[in-house]
Amino acid sequence: MAIRPVGGYEATGRAADRTAVEAIGLGKRHRRRWALRDCTFRLPAGRICALVGPAGAGKTTLLSLASGLVRPTEGTVRIGGANGSGPAGRAKVAWVAQGGPLSPRLTVAETLRLGRELAPGHWSERRAEQIVRAGRLPLNARVGALCAGRGAHLALTLALARQPELLLLDDLPAHADPLVRHQVAALLLAQAAEYGTTVVLTSPPLAELDGLCDHLLVLAGGRIRLAGAAEDAVGAHALVMGERRGEGLPPRIAAHPVVDAQLTGRHFTALIRPEGAIAPGPWEVAEPSVEELLLAYLRAPDVPAPNAPGGEPAAPRPRRLLGGTRGHRPGIPGMPRNAAPGRPGPPGGAPRIGHDQHSGKGAAA
Repeated sequence: MAIRPVGGYEATGRAADRTAVEAIGLGKRHRRRWALRDCTFRLPAGRICALVGPAGAGKTTLLSLASGLVRPTEGTVRIGGANGSGPAGRAKVAWVAQGGPLSPRLTVAETLRLGRELAPGHWSERRAEQIVRAGRLPLNARVGALCAGRGAHLALTLALARQPELLLLDDLPAHADPLVRHQVAALLLAQAAEYGTTVVLTSPPLAELDGLCDHLLVLAGGRIRLAGAAEDAVGAHALVMGERRGEGLPPRIAAHPVVDAQLTGRHFTALIRPEGAIAPGPWEVAEPSVEELLLAYLRAPDVPAPNAPGGEPAAPRPRRLLGGTRGHRPGIPGMPRNAAPGRPGPPGGAPRIGHDQHSGKGAAA
């Protein structure tokens, strides 16, 4: 599978057609309780993947298995083709955990020197200098005196200077101010494109995913609910909004697999997986945003997964493209998306609503 350009960068060829993470029947049991069960998916190299799920869904367990810190109870996970539990697999992974082990008494320079000594043969001084310069980290400042954003940037520097093939980030961008989050996003996009680094972000801000992540992995109840390229996942769903008459959804909408439905008074909003054409009626049909798609799956953790056996996303339906563009444009989080040339995007990244299926009274916004 070829890696599509991300954020304006050209993807390098060395990430193309490679698999960063492959899990088959992966499961982890803690005494009598399964924290993760029957997880099968494939994450191509060079992608930035959002790992999303409610508390207790199994996200930390999945990261622990991918990093090689714990062994699976059943199934397998391979990192870049190597056994994730073996030394070859662990050497390919860097994990930046929330509140990582940074000593507050050391200076930035001392912390970097310690990182170099702990990663002999893997440390890239050039990459460390580039990231430190981009984050404007003061080398003589003590780590304990750094703000949260700069502390996060230092933790990223230590991880990326080790030149990992897989970078696991535990909710890192959410703890910094908007400017630092933009800087981190640009850094991750550049790493994925220039070095082919695969990045997994746990629970990133949903409103920022459209410009940052191009692969989705949704966990609920210790099982995979959605897995695949973001563009394919979005294209396999439709957001339907309109008036309802009687209880529940209109029958012509309920005839399709419904992921989530919100009923307010006389109006409804439903995320569906269309099976064939959507019948016309007093409703409007739009392509959902990544945020809308993930919110629907988070509200409906028991909905059956649409994935094919092997973890690849189900074949997307042919879809109408909104706003005059093809799919979701990558870019820096917080910027308008899906706007036609010369036209600003809707506030907050909301989707443009199409009218070609409208044949009745106006639908609810």
